[in-house]
Amino acid sequence: MTDAKKDTTIFELADQFIALANELSQTEQDVGKVGTALRFAAARYNAFEAAIKSSDLAKEKDSALAWFSNEYREMLQDNLQDHIANPPQAPANDAAADDDNGVQHFQP
Repeated sequence: MTDAKKDTTIFELADQFIALANELSQTEQDVGKVGTALRFAAARYNAFEAAIKSSDLAKEKDSALAWFSNEYREMLQDNLQDHIANPPQAPANDAAADDDNGVQHFQP
């Protein structure tokens, strides 16, 4: 492994996933579909990560679920706060921006 690969930060890796998600969003024209696929991929990969790191996943499943959920919650909290402080600008040709169906209301 080269020194450059060792020095890749989680933020640089995340930017690569985000770039792919943005590309897929352009192709699919559906941010929600891409977001759902990305969450599913993260869940699937995190389950794999837990399985290879755990000596007894059946025994540690609840702890792993709590740990991953807390990590995600903290990251989401930080990023929601960032978007509140710095709202993203919708592209001018984004049809969903003009369509009431494009707005999601998140209910508990």
